This record gives sequence, structure tokens and C-alpha cells, in this order.
Amino acid sequence: MSRYWSKLVEGLSPYVPGEQPKIDNLVKLNTNENPYGPSPKVIEAIQNELGDQLRLYPDPVSLSLRQTIANYYDIQLEQVFVGNGSDEVLAHLFNALLKHDKPILFPDISYSFYPVYCKLYGIEFKAVPLADDFSLNVNDYIQDNGGIIFPNPNAPTGQLLALKEIESLLQQNTDSVVVIDEAYIDFGGESAVKLIDKYPNLLVTQTLSKSRSLAGLRVGIGMGHIDLIEALVRVKDSFNSYPMDRLASVGAIAAFQDKDYFNETCNKVIQERDRLSGALTELGFEVQPSAANFVFARHEKLDAAELAQSLREQKVIVRHFKQARIEQYLRITIGTPEQNNCLLEALSAIVKSKN
Repeated sequence: MSRYWSKLVEGLSPYVPGEQPKIDNLVKLNTNENPYGPSPKVIEAIQNELGDQLRLYPDPVSLSLRQTIANYYDIQLEQVFVGNGSDEVLAHLFNALLKHDKPILFPDISYSFYPVYCKLYGIEFKAVPLADDFSLNVNDYIQDNGGIIFPNPNAPTGQLLALKEIESLLQQNTDSVVVIDEAYIDFGGESAVKLIDKYPNLLVTQTLSKSRSLAGLRVGIGMGHIDLIEALVRVKDSFNSYPMDRLASVGAIAAFQDKDYFNETCNKVIQERDRLSGALTELGFEVQPSAANFVFARHEKLDAAELAQSLREQKVIVRHFKQARIEQYLRITIGTPEQNNCLLEALSAIVKSKN
């Protein structure tokens, strides 16, 4: 550690993203990227933006993008916030809405960036255990808190919490903000955006990295009551008043406007998720119910770490977590039919060799 580091830096344990290996002919199923490219209209919009105007700063309030999102979800412009990926939106809301005297609550098995933000911003937290089947019981969150946050569907489990359960939580928890992190909602869930006019303490975050295939552009969204959005804007404008660049903005607008392509690719992922889940079950895996673009599975006999290594040797990469309670699970991104077939062929050979 450097003698020039601040005490804050010395105490940080940064988030570790999924590996981005440089391996030829790799079947990459470890970071939940969409197997299908972005809409052709996105590419066209970005190409049209390439020109002399890149010397100019972008719109500091991202008006066109925010209006597009507001129109898409039938909400007000002032209820929409955008940032460089949902991780930036989350970072701002941890600082703006969750930094209080009481600990915030989130699941013990969840997005591992949450405790990283807490450490960075000096926020106390309490990890609330999921049930043995990895389901989330909203009644467990009816306790004194400085805020509540969880992904829906959850990550890395993929399990979905019904909208009526979220509304029940909002009805019982009125004194702090409830953040629903909807990174994977488009693969089988119902967005809580429709509840934001009814519950002023609800903030919904989304990303264009997954269902709209724009992980390379970094576009995140926050939607909620105007007062919550104003808090995010205050933090954003104290940090970076020009968060969205021109290419990301026009690409994101085009992605929202091409509903047919969006629906088509989401349906392809859902169909492959169902097929892959069935095939994994036949190979002896216990597969958690998933509403995301990945499955969470463990084999009844084989060690998860050894499985992940054996797959890697065959140029198939999946995600293995060493965290307690889930160390025997693999998180497997849904790929194209061809990629999923490669995975299944490799797994079939591994399982056969072990029997």
C-alpha cells in the first residue's frame, strides 16, 4: 500500500467484476452480456452522430434521452435520471438517499457492489438472509432501517419477487427509501415503475446493458418521485455535470424506439433459458427458477469450482462465486443456441467422465 493513500482507500475492498479473458474461440457465459447485438437502429444512430459535433459538450441534462424514457414508461420527465451505467446511478443514490444514521438493508446473497458502496460512503448495513430456497420474504425487511435495496430479479440467484410483494413492502415501509434494482427485469418480470406515482419513497433503477445489448455504452436509469430525482441530480452535478456522452445518448434513444427488436431478442433469451434449464436438469443439476438472462445451478454430485475449471479447459467460461451458501453454484449466462449447445456438450462430457 502506498504511503500517499488516504485512510479511506486503505480500508476499501473494491468490487471484482466478471472476468473478461482474452481467449480465442471462447464461449463466454460469465458476465450476463446479451448474446445478441444491439438494434441496427442503434448502430445507425451512433454513426449519424459521428462528426464535428463531437467537439461540443453533450446536453448536461440529457433532455432527449430522459424524455424518450419518460414517454416509454408514461411518466414525467422530472421523474427520470440517467447516468453512465446503473452502477453510477446506484453510487449516486447510495450517497443521496441511503446515507442516514440507521443501517440499510439488502439480501445476504445479492449484488456484491452494495457492500462496496457502503464501505466507500461510510454507510452501515445489515444483510438480511434469504430463505433456504433463496426466496426473499418482504416481512423480513419490516424493521428499523435507513433504506432498503435489492435486485429484482435477484442476482446471482435469478429469482423474481412479484410486484404485489414489492407493493406490500412499500405499504409497510414508508419512512425510508426502497430501491428496486431492475437490471434483469425485461427477461420475465413486471417493472415496479408503475408504482412510483403511488409511493414517493420508491426508486427504480434499470440498465441498458442487458436486455438492450448496450453494455459497451454504459447507460443507466433511475426513476422515482421528483424529490428523489432531485437528490440524485444534486449529487451528480457536484460530481460530473456532463455524465452522458453524445453517442451513448443517441444509441440509448434508438434502443428504446426499436420495440420490435427489443421484444424479439428478449424472447429468444427467454426461450433459450427454458431450454437450457431443462437440459441442465437432465444432466443432474438443480436449477433455480430464473426470470433473468442467466441461470443459477448446482450439480447434485460434482463440485462447482472443479466444474468451472473443467469448462474453462474446454474454452467455456461461467461464473463461480466462493461466497458462503452459494459456493456450490454456477451462474451461467444465457448465450445463443450455438453457445448453449457448446456448454451442454462440454458439461455432458464432464459429467460422464466423473460417473
